[in-house]
Amino acid sequence: MQPLQHRMFQEMSSKEVFRTAQQCAFEYADQVSGRPVFPQQEALEGLGVFEEPLPEEPCDAQSLVRQLHRYGSPATVTGTGGRYFGFVTGGAIPASLAVRWLSDMWDQNAALQVMSPVVAKLEEVCQRWLRELLGLPDEVVAGFVSGTSQAIVCGLAAARYRVLERAGWEVNTRGLNGAPAVRIVTGDCAHGAVVKAVSVLGLGTGNVEWVATDSQGRIVPEALPELDDHTVLILQAGEVRTGAFDPFGELCAKARDAGAWVHIDGAFGLWAGASERFQDLTRGMEMADSWSADGHKTLNTPYDSGIVLCRDREAIAQALHASGSYLAFGDQREGMYYTPEMSRRARAVELWAVLRYLGRSGVGELVAGLHDRAVQMADALRDKGFAILNDVVFNQVLVACEEDELTTRTMEQIQASGECWVGGAEWCGRRVIRVSVCSWATTEDDVSRSVQAFAAARHKAQAEMERGRLPGDSS
Repeated sequence: MQPLQHRMFQEMSSKEVFRTAQQCAFEYADQVSGRPVFPQQEALEGLGVFEEPLPEEPCDAQSLVRQLHRYGSPATVTGTGGRYFGFVTGGAIPASLAVRWLSDMWDQNAALQVMSPVVAKLEEVCQRWLRELLGLPDEVVAGFVSGTSQAIVCGLAAARYRVLERAGWEVNTRGLNGAPAVRIVTGDCAHGAVVKAVSVLGLGTGNVEWVATDSQGRIVPEALPELDDHTVLILQAGEVRTGAFDPFGELCAKARDAGAWVHIDGAFGLWAGASERFQDLTRGMEMADSWSADGHKTLNTPYDSGIVLCRDREAIAQALHASGSYLAFGDQREGMYYTPEMSRRARAVELWAVLRYLGRSGVGELVAGLHDRAVQMADALRDKGFAILNDVVFNQVLVACEEDELTTRTMEQIQASGECWVGGAEWCGRRVIRVSVCSWATTEDDVSRSVQAFAAARHKAQAEMERGRLPGDSS
């Protein structure tokens, strides 16, 4: 036995490196709520310790873990806490984190049933549960990918396959050169991931037919062009700034009558379909042909957990699956049929854990709680004199001050405070602060503390502007 191999067998046998990792993880969990939401300068400078030459020899495993904890943990963004609102970043439900630890020890490859029967079974169960939870048709199949960006690619790949197949064009063998045109129709507030998917699939961003949207970013039904069976209509469940939902019932009915394919981009908003409270937002979404969502956003699984759902099993399988004489296909669900990857980690295990832990009522309570905290945030900021520019229908809040410069400087002061963290955007020609409430850990107190941070940041920004000083100028 080689010395290095012997050492690794010893580490596996003694479990000391795992106990060290557990100790560090628990220490981090105990401290996370008290850490600055964004790392301070000292922690960022500490990352310089990782700038070292590639070591010539193996190192001690426990020392490696301790080094990562000592210098890495302080430089993390505390997305698992309750005051991170910068992007649509969910927390991580404890049960799913625990299951991930176990699943990581399994280290399963989820490509084929024969490679991991347990993961294949959990994927099958998640697929069925997702249909039930979201009210989708029984024929819908699910693929478990890294995130919504990849899920959109998968859904549109299935759409491209089916639209061209109807036109007598087999795209897998003939490619796109000379193929009939595939029309892409979507709202002018579509997420950048949609644009990227259109580009990646060779459908041409310059060919997109942009449809006018209203003041909340919803497609105006009257502005929808005439659809046909060469069309892919892309809708939104949750505009990334306002949280608004397209009117699915009316738009999907028009698409169905025309034979068009409908994809719903629902990275964080699709989960509203799990709650009766948001039926007015999601009514009609079951009429679509494909959907994309993230477990690691609203559902609060650990990263990475993207989901593509598709009504047309043949279309998504033909668009994505690989073949090879060495592949061993069985008579049960094969996960690689519904994803671009062959080798991939067993991400459905954490998704199963969250769905099993929460159940239908728990998912509904989680989703409703995020909305409640967003409404609390909007109401409290409005009382402090901030402008709220959107209808808070789900978990997004758009905040602005009297003028763009004050909005930008206030946001920068909030970010520097470490009390909470928010991001910026533009909406209707104005600079805005975007608040995304996505973590199960966000409490009423977290919102109150964050509102105070907003007020203090605006006061400081106003004082700086009055003195004609730049942010950070100490002269």
